Amino acid sequence: MPVILKRFEQVVVISLIAMMAIVVLVATVELALIIYKDLSTPPYLIIEIDGLLQIFGFFLLILIGVELLETIKAYLEEHVIHVEIVLEVALIAIARKAIVLELKDYSGVTLLAIAALVTSLAIAFYLAKRGRSEK
Repeated sequence: MPVILKRFEQVVVISLIAMMAIVVLVATVELALIIYKDLSTPPYLIIEIDGLLQIFGFFLLILIGVELLETIKAYLEEHVIHVEIVLEVALIAIARKAIVLELKDYSGVTLLAIAALVTSLAIAFYLAKRGRSEK
C-alpha cells in the first residue's frame, strides 16, 4: 500500500508541475501580447501609468508562478518544502498587491497591516536564509 501512495503522490506532483508550466507559459504569452498592444496603439511606444502598473503586476504574477513551480519541483526531488521559497513567494505576492493597490480605496489601518505583513515576511525570509547558511 505505501508504494501505491508514493506512486500516486508522484503522479499528482508531476501533474501539478505540468499544469503550472502551462499556466506560466500562457501567462507569459499574454503578457507579451499586452505589451505589444500597449506599444502598438497610439501614442506609439508609450505606455500609460495604469498600463505600466498592470504590466508590472503581471510580471510579478508570472514570477510568483515560476517560484511556485520551483517549490513543487523541489518537493518532487527532495520531498521537502523549502521554507525560503515559500516565504519568497509570499513576499512577492504581497509586494505585487502593494504595487498595484489603489491607495485611496483602503483605510490607513489596512495599509499599516499590509506594511506589517511585508515586514514580517521579510524578517522571516532573512531569518530562514541566515539559519540555512549557518548549517
